Amino acid sequence: MRALLLENVHRDAATILKTAGAEVETIDRAPDDRALVAALAGVELLGIRSKTEVTEAVLDEAPDLLAIGAFCIGTNQVDLGAASERGIAVFNAPFSNTRSVVELALAEIIALTRRLIPKNTGMHAGVWDKSAEAAHEVRGRRLGIVGYGNIGAQLSVLAEALGMSVYFYDTADKLALGNARRCDSLDDLLAVADVVTLHVDGRAGNSGMFGAKQFARMRPGSLFLNLSRGFVVDHVELRARIQSGDLAGAAIDVFPHEPAGRGDEFRSELRDLPNVILTPHIAGSTEEAQQDIGRYVAGKLRDYHLDGGTSMSVNLPHLSLPPRPGGRRIAHLHRNVPGVLAKINSTLAEHKVNIDGQLLDTRGEYGYALTDIAVDYPAAVLGSLAAMPETVRVRLLG
Repeated sequence: MRALLLENVHRDAATILKTAGAEVETIDRAPDDRALVAALAGVELLGIRSKTEVTEAVLDEAPDLLAIGAFCIGTNQVDLGAASERGIAVFNAPFSNTRSVVELALAEIIALTRRLIPKNTGMHAGVWDKSAEAAHEVRGRRLGIVGYGNIGAQLSVLAEALGMSVYFYDTADKLALGNARRCDSLDDLLAVADVVTLHVDGRAGNSGMFGAKQFARMRPGSLFLNLSRGFVVDHVELRARIQSGDLAGAAIDVFPHEPAGRGDEFRSELRDLPNVILTPHIAGSTEEAQQDIGRYVAGKLRDYHLDGGTSMSVNLPHLSLPPRPGGRRIAHLHRNVPGVLAKINSTLAEHKVNIDGQLLDTRGEYGYALTDIAVDYPAAVLGSLAAMPETVRVRLLG
């Protein structure tokens, strides 16, 4: 088993995979397509973070690849459709760093509301500016959360505990936590919020969702935060709103174009603006979160490789069976059409292979079956299963 881990995935991930018998290579950057294809030769397990783009063209050149682990929340950097068509499972970490993102958002809201950034800058320049002008408490202010998922909902609870009034908008039906109030539209939220914070996902439909029209609807003197995706915000328009004084401040952690690696030059329209916090995509980057993510995703990659488990996969049916020492297991991914399980079992029966245990699950256009069999089986059985027209990928485990 060969594994490749990119972009400084936490060291615990490599330890988990090595303990499972993997040969692990690590690269601390996000390679371009050509370098990634070269590095993937013979690799079965790939670990990435948010920068590495795994396109269909890359997957075409990686026939040995079995699974991709996104050591982050988002998976928009992976062509999920192409991965599914090739029988490649994709896993992510939807919960491990939510607390870290929420804590940074709260810290930035307090820092912006108290105008700590210009005060700190003045002190370092030798200016003693002891004044309460434009500094406020967060208590009693109205927080507008755009995107009420795992992060937005947790932020809602903690912000309310600080005394903020919480409003949220989400395109999906979401249960309001505590005293949070749902807004029927984004415009309704912008009209009432003193602080607007974005926590949307990376779907293509969110590209450019916050631009001149949305900034114009925000309350004068309000604050703006984006800790979600860089491509959802028009940064040229945001700069204009900060410079005009329409917005009192902003905190941005994600950018449309980000440097490939640590130490590279960062370029942005938002540099050198007053009361603006710029951070290098670190909302989920705490030691605790990265360790949790490293352990969680590496565990999913290990389990899929060794036992065929797809629990919490973002693109394949969810299925798992406990390890069965001394036996064999057939993992069969196939098109979700009627009669496939019957064909699998008929094939096994024709080869006189006894079934010790079996589970099947379906998800959209794909079905996935795990079948435990006896150790002694004819080698031809795998070829027969692979030759089925519905088969996407078949593996023998154990």
